[in-house]
Amino acid sequence: MCLIVLAWRAHPRFPLVVAANRDEYHGRPAAQAGFWGDQPSILAGRDLEAMGTWMGVSRDGRFAAVTNYRGAREPRAVESRGALVARFLTNGSAPGRYAAEIADRGADYSGFNLLAAAGGELWWYSNRDSAPRRLEPGIYGLGNFLLDSEDVAESKARFARAIESCVAVETLLQVLAPARIVAPEYGTRCSTVLLAGQDGRAQYAERTFDAAGIEGETLRFELQLA
Repeated sequence: MCLIVLAWRAHPRFPLVVAANRDEYHGRPAAQAGFWGDQPSILAGRDLEAMGTWMGVSRDGRFAAVTNYRGAREPRAVESRGALVARFLTNGSAPGRYAAEIADRGADYSGFNLLAAAGGELWWYSNRDSAPRRLEPGIYGLGNFLLDSEDVAESKARFARAIESCVAVETLLQVLAPARIVAPEYGTRCSTVLLAGQDGRAQYAERTFDAAGIEGETLRFELQLA
């Protein structure tokens, strides 16, 4: 299961705190987190098969992430779900408007959940639900069903306890650890943490894992968000 837990305007020092696991087939090629050569304002990992991403930020203060909705792949899908994140990070649209545009053509994609934030707003949309929703300040969890489904309740509670005491990259990476999947063909490829501060400074970290669940490199970035 892919997992995203986040605090939106729920912490006095960090308007946005995100911790996420990316679960994927180990054979699907991907690049580790970094600034993209063809879009240097984007900081994200990259799916090298469809050239989208599962989560990222941009220097102008935009954030987006996607999870797959559990179920059969839509045979009519015309575009990778990772393109939803990459496009939002670069196109300048307000998140509510972008979510509405995607909702108009939700049938073009296999099932997904999209989070998009910019300009002091955070929106969620799933093409397995009725309409985009602007999220109020709070703590949220997202997996492979709809927002705040029961499958993410334990991870969400663990995340909430952690940010009450210590908002730190390593702490949040450990919050994600119990939800990791270890299997030969499909499992947790990386864990990612984003801390966006009131002063516009952001920390972004990605830790990778191999098919045996062995920890690989941890990449850390600091950037100023406009």
